[in-house]
Amino acid sequence: MKGLVGFCRWFVGILFIFSGLIKLNDPLGFSYKLDEYFSAAVLGLEFLQPFALPMAIFVVIFEVVLGMMLLLGFQKKFTIWSILFMIVFFTFLTFYSAYFDKVTDCGCFGDAIPLTPWQSFYKDIVLLVMILVLFFNRDKIGSTFAKATSSIIILVATIICFIIAYYVLMHLPILDFRAYKIGTDIEEAMKEDPSQPAIYGYDWYYTVDGKEEIITTEGLPPEGRPAYDKVETRIIQEAALPKIHDFSIEKDGEDFTPEILDKEKVAFVMIYDMTKAEEEGMQKIAAFIQRAQKAGYEVIGLSANPMDQLQPLLEVNNVEIPFYTTDGTQIKTAVRSTPSIMIIKKGVITAKSHWNDLEQLAL
Repeated sequence: MKGLVGFCRWFVGILFIFSGLIKLNDPLGFSYKLDEYFSAAVLGLEFLQPFALPMAIFVVIFEVVLGMMLLLGFQKKFTIWSILFMIVFFTFLTFYSAYFDKVTDCGCFGDAIPLTPWQSFYKDIVLLVMILVLFFNRDKIGSTFAKATSSIIILVATIICFIIAYYVLMHLPILDFRAYKIGTDIEEAMKEDPSQPAIYGYDWYYTVDGKEEIITTEGLPPEGRPAYDKVETRIIQEAALPKIHDFSIEKDGEDFTPEILDKEKVAFVMIYDMTKAEEEGMQKIAAFIQRAQKAGYEVIGLSANPMDQLQPLLEVNNVEIPFYTTDGTQIKTAVRSTPSIMIIKKGVITAKSHWNDLEQLAL
């Protein structure tokens, strides 16, 4: 039992630290996932949506700290109870999402390791069993260091986590696991994966001696039995979605995506939601546009907002470029700031920038 407890302790502790650090690399992305969970379509907790970002930061840092506390054997009662509460809550959440088909990606490991809600639920069940082993055998968890030493380690780790969170929010994630990472060919990423096509089943209905008989094939009717009553098609396996989907550049109902992605030098000014655009960032955009145009770039705006709503914001900040409509989710997935810049060359992403770093963006 002591060996089992030791294994569970290290496995759970390391997994909590790993999961927390992955999300700490992109707390804004995790806040989008929390916002989705809080929406009317999922849990109906809309009053929590304005607090999604601070809650995301707290959860990911707490996750890292709890993992470290478990490995150190520090404050065992508080640590085990906290971990148990978290895993019970997230097990319920992933089961609810999976059973009612509410959220397609749980966000447990951010964009680094996408999991379906069912995969995440099974993962949480395994963790729950391990954590229950720890819960009922707390006396077998020893302390790695003296209490004072462990306190200092946890304090330093917490401060470092807050520094990382602040840095990535003021700039961009340190590691980019998203579909729009630098070097991505957008047009190629929008194509379906030929290795994972959709698989269909064809159900052929026959009447044999007064009874209905169904034979399923992958296409043609069964050999030697052409006289069927009817045939129904059903999907057995969905085709894998392209890495980038729902991305388009439109204006007045016309699609300009292929034309713009084929251009040699394009700088996108991206505003996924004008109500969330940082005032200081908008003030920097006009200067960047002038610099980019002098460097030979065609500067184009992308936003999910209609132009009539966006126009006052642009006029106040002297932003005079054509704006196109793009899905808001794609914009906020591409670059984690509003406003933000994405540079492409013949459809390939060559650079991205938080508005804080526009002056350092090489053109």
